[in-house]
Amino acid sequence: MLKEFRDFAVRGNVVDMAVGIIIGAAFGKIVDSLVKDVIMPPIGLLLGQVDFSNLFLVMKQGTQAGPYMNVEVAQKAGAVTFNYGVFINTVISFVIVAFAVFLLIRVINRLKKQEEAKPAATPEDVVLLREIRDALRKK
Repeated sequence: MLKEFRDFAVRGNVVDMAVGIIIGAAFGKIVDSLVKDVIMPPIGLLLGQVDFSNLFLVMKQGTQAGPYMNVEVAQKAGAVTFNYGVFINTVISFVIVAFAVFLLIRVINRLKKQEEAKPAATPEDVVLLREIRDALRKK
């Protein structure tokens, strides 16, 4: 059983998948930072100093009555909150990741089409047969 597991674990597909998952997780962190630290601040500034991560509705007041300055304060007070701003950030992150994957797949598909478009080299035996045929025609 140990040998079977070793064979499974070192197979090319498993290693490729592991590398993809690790790179994907790192890419996800980059996209989260891009959305949170680069994209959302200018959008929030244009919309009047709005921080999307702190957009929420209080569904039930906590032990301390609101208004609450941000989501963390509301949750520490025990309030039940509907955090739609965090959802907006997550949707924007998803759109960026989906677009990046789309661009990657588009490039891969173009490269595949270029490879398919190249005519295959004529095998040597076919070339030789053609030469023999042409020589026989000349006689």
